[in-house]
Amino acid sequence: MVVRKTVGDYIFDSLNVIILAALAVITAYPFIYVVFASLSSADELTAHSGLLLKPLNFSLEAYKAVLENPIIYSGYMNTLFIVVVGTTYNIIMTSMGAFVLSRKDFFWRKLITFMIVFTMFFGGGLIPNFLLVKNLGLMDSLWALIIPGAIGTWNLIIMRTAFQGIPSGLVESAHIDGANDFVILFRIILPLALPTIAVMVLYYGVGHWNSWFGAMIYLRDRELWPLQLVLREILISNSTDEMMSGAVAQDRAAIGETIKYATIMVATLPILLVYPFLQKYFVKGVMVGALKG
Repeated sequence: MVVRKTVGDYIFDSLNVIILAALAVITAYPFIYVVFASLSSADELTAHSGLLLKPLNFSLEAYKAVLENPIIYSGYMNTLFIVVVGTTYNIIMTSMGAFVLSRKDFFWRKLITFMIVFTMFFGGGLIPNFLLVKNLGLMDSLWALIIPGAIGTWNLIIMRTAFQGIPSGLVESAHIDGANDFVILFRIILPLALPTIAVMVLYYGVGHWNSWFGAMIYLRDRELWPLQLVLREILISNSTDEMMSGAVAQDRAAIGETIKYATIMVATLPILLVYPFLQKYFVKGVMVGALKG
């Protein structure tokens, strides 16, 4: 049956398109501004005011200064290590915890679940966490940013609920065939929960990539700083002098601005490139982990 639209329907649809387009522009423009500013000449950008709709006298000098800075390189390497190792560690620990809590034959399941959920509402705070990391001997080590945050409570709940949706007959038949719990988890459960695993990779990976506070608290050696802490120092502490040693004094402020924008792009672009490959799993994975339980 063909539904004929009225004049009111056309007006409503047009207003929706206009409003959503305006919201899209408002949302995207800050990022577009940073892109154009990072590709602009320092002098012209400083003299410019108002909207920025294109690069001003296209220049890659800011990116050259950023990429030649050794602290950016070491920050990238540290961040990649934290993201890859930390996310892998998170997924393994979270999946094992979720598998145990999803088993209906586990006697202490409800009590342990309650104790884990309790931590979402009440936490020890910064000082107990600092003392824990210190007593574990993890100070001034990248492992201080990985080991203490092994499992995210909310992520554990999502994964546990997704595991509960897998037919229990598969687990029982695997037990009959002689498979142990590790074989069941890694060869049966995880392959069937790939959408949820992809969402967990996204959550944990983005969390590690954007994290800087823990590094500021636990790391003193600048060679161990992750990229986001380096970015914070550049943006907040205005620490751009070491990137423009060849600039004259009166040009330092102008060049420093373009360097800040270029640093933002360098720190943001990788995660933007990875996100589209995981986005297709995002809605499905969250819904699988949220419908039951």
